[in-house]
Amino acid sequence: MNFAGHEQKALDAAEALEADRTAEAAGVPEVARKHGFKGRYAWIGTAASIVLFAVSLGVLWKLVQTVTWAELHAAFTAATAGQLGLAFLFVLVSYLFLTGYDALALRQLKLKVPYRITALASFTSYAVSFTLGFPLLTAGTIRYWIYSDRGLSAAKIAALTVIAGFTFWLGMGVVLGLSLIAEAGQLAGLTFTSIRLNQGAGLAALLAVLGYLAWVSLKRRSVKVKGWRLELPGASVSLSQMIVGIGDVCAAAAVLYVLLPQGLTIGFTTFLAVYVLAAMLGIASNAPGGLGVFEATILLALSSLPRDQVLGSLLLFRVCYYLVPFIVALAMLGAYEITKRARAVRTTPPGGA
Repeated sequence: MNFAGHEQKALDAAEALEADRTAEAAGVPEVARKHGFKGRYAWIGTAASIVLFAVSLGVLWKLVQTVTWAELHAAFTAATAGQLGLAFLFVLVSYLFLTGYDALALRQLKLKVPYRITALASFTSYAVSFTLGFPLLTAGTIRYWIYSDRGLSAAKIAALTVIAGFTFWLGMGVVLGLSLIAEAGQLAGLTFTSIRLNQGAGLAALLAVLGYLAWVSLKRRSVKVKGWRLELPGASVSLSQMIVGIGDVCAAAAVLYVLLPQGLTIGFTTFLAVYVLAAMLGIASNAPGGLGVFEATILLALSSLPRDQVLGSLLLFRVCYYLVPFIVALAMLGAYEITKRARAVRTTPPGGA
């Protein structure tokens, strides 16, 4: 797999974005080349991410010091065939919902791409970026590699990526809000907070989502960030985004939930809030897949359970949700490249360049 060549395509995409006057139709004018997204205080976010990552690694190290390799190995291999089967089923469901992110974004941009191509671009870009990190480079490169063959400009692919991000956060907001309100009492004991604080945070999350839906329902809306302008989806597409995002988050959380030790005493809705919080902190850390931050948060929240067993479940979750899809994605990208080259050879006339 020539990833160096695909990184060059990503650089070419940046040049195309600067020159592509048709980006206005996708809501991304060329003014962005002069400004970018870096501001005077951009370092604050980077510093906060580094601090969060470092603190989480310290907490994680403190938590796992009491776990021996023998205990960890036993916990890692304790999963039954039934647990693994359910886990991989939910992995499949989660990644199917992820393909809906790109499908809805293409619908918003009024672009027609066959679902098999949408599914390939979406699955492989997420599977690779979840594992390697640096999503702007990894996922963006893969999307450009696949979608550019279908005539999509770099500007449209950039807009697609932003809209897909809205889908994720709408789903996260609804799941977090509902689970915080429904399980405020049990979460207070797990996270050392108060019931009212959990209910207030949950209500705020739901009001933010409902406020956004109402805002985009009244008329066409667009957002501008230092020269970038993007028309936001209306109410119907936003509701679809919310449903897809909820399905993805719930399925991903279910993967870890079914891998946790037998006799788990917390319900799935309670665990959902813990999972979403851990995922959000992982995203804030900018670590690939929230590595370290995600585990530390889960271990702290589930401190009443045997630590070695929870850690074994977390490692197995990494294998099921990240490593296996990553290997499958690499195989699919290799097959796609081979097929594309074979088709090019067949369609090249004899003696042609």
